Amino acid sequence: MRVNGNEISNEDIHTISELLQIFGLNENRVVIELNGKIVIKEEFSKVNLNETDSVEVISFVGGG
Repeated sequence: MRVNGNEISNEDIHTISELLQIFGLNENRVVIELNGKIVIKEEFSKVNLNETDSVEVISFVGGG
């Protein structure tokens, strides 16, 4: 699977929620694009990831 353009092994990653946990990201502070389509937060624990998937994780950062 590709995450933000980098190839990663996804043996232990089955859902978007698991992916975010491994990277230490808060589900409430990211937008996920899976194979070119936005995934809503409520689906993060339901969507199964495959080795051919391409995931883009966009994080929100506060500041001013």
